[in-house]
Amino acid sequence: MSKPTTAPKRTLAQKLNREQVAGYIFVLPFIIGFLAFLALPMLMSFAFSFTRYNILESPTFIGFQNYIEMFTNDAKFVKSFGVTLYYALFSVPLRLIMALAVAMLLVKNSKLSGFYRAVYYLPSIIGSSVAVAILWKRMFASDGVVNALLQSIGIPCDIAWLGRQDTAIWTLIILAIWQFGSSMLIFLSGLKQIPVSLYESATVDGANGFQKFFKITLPMLTPTIFFNLINQLINGFMAFTQSYIITQGKPRDSTLFYTVYMYQSSFTYNKLGYGCALAWFMTLFVALLTLILFKTQNKWVYYEA
Repeated sequence: MSKPTTAPKRTLAQKLNREQVAGYIFVLPFIIGFLAFLALPMLMSFAFSFTRYNILESPTFIGFQNYIEMFTNDAKFVKSFGVTLYYALFSVPLRLIMALAVAMLLVKNSKLSGFYRAVYYLPSIIGSSVAVAILWKRMFASDGVVNALLQSIGIPCDIAWLGRQDTAIWTLIILAIWQFGSSMLIFLSGLKQIPVSLYESATVDGANGFQKFFKITLPMLTPTIFFNLINQLINGFMAFTQSYIITQGKPRDSTLFYTVYMYQSSFTYNKLGYGCALAWFMTLFVALLTLILFKTQNKWVYYEA
């Protein structure tokens, strides 16, 4: 009788090929989504930035005219860029300071530490929503909660916070600071990675709390600070809902964020080509700022390796 034939064993190369095909299949949805909803729109917007385009008519190539107009004949561009720069300059450091302070309070485990972390993280989830923006607008109205609280403690106050140029932008900055939850969790993770032995050695040497913070905690946290700084800077320059819903850029464009002006140029004034040029300028500016931070990180970021 002839022996039953057995199926030939797959070679290592065949197994690897099957695994590679399976990997490509799983990655394919992301690749399609990236190409269709990010890469292609970015390329199209870059091409439109060199055209006069109002959506209803075919785009007309005008070269660098949009960029020339942006820098030479658009006061709103300068105003909105300055407002956004001011917003990011104050909101990002203050948010990081608040996040680090709360993270240091929550680093010790307790029965309610999980609850507190969830509560402090909640504003980061809902902070950019339209509902919160509307609520914030009512809070800082002349008859809102903020004035009522100040009056309840004996401070006569009926300020229209959103109607004054010197206070309107700060209501948006305070809202940004309130959304410190995501940075807090990252700081919390970084704090737990610092070896306890460093603090024990510092205690033996007679170091106080301030010395431990500035000589151990802060240097060891610089990689985490760097990561949070990059993320929050990008978020700061991308801020949109706060200005669009709460103030609409008023009063006198003192809260006109760059993204809001870009939206207005594209869809309110029907200058989509010019709006694309505005978008690409901000993209390049943020990329340059990020590159500078990466190039200078060896001056202040400590990596143990």
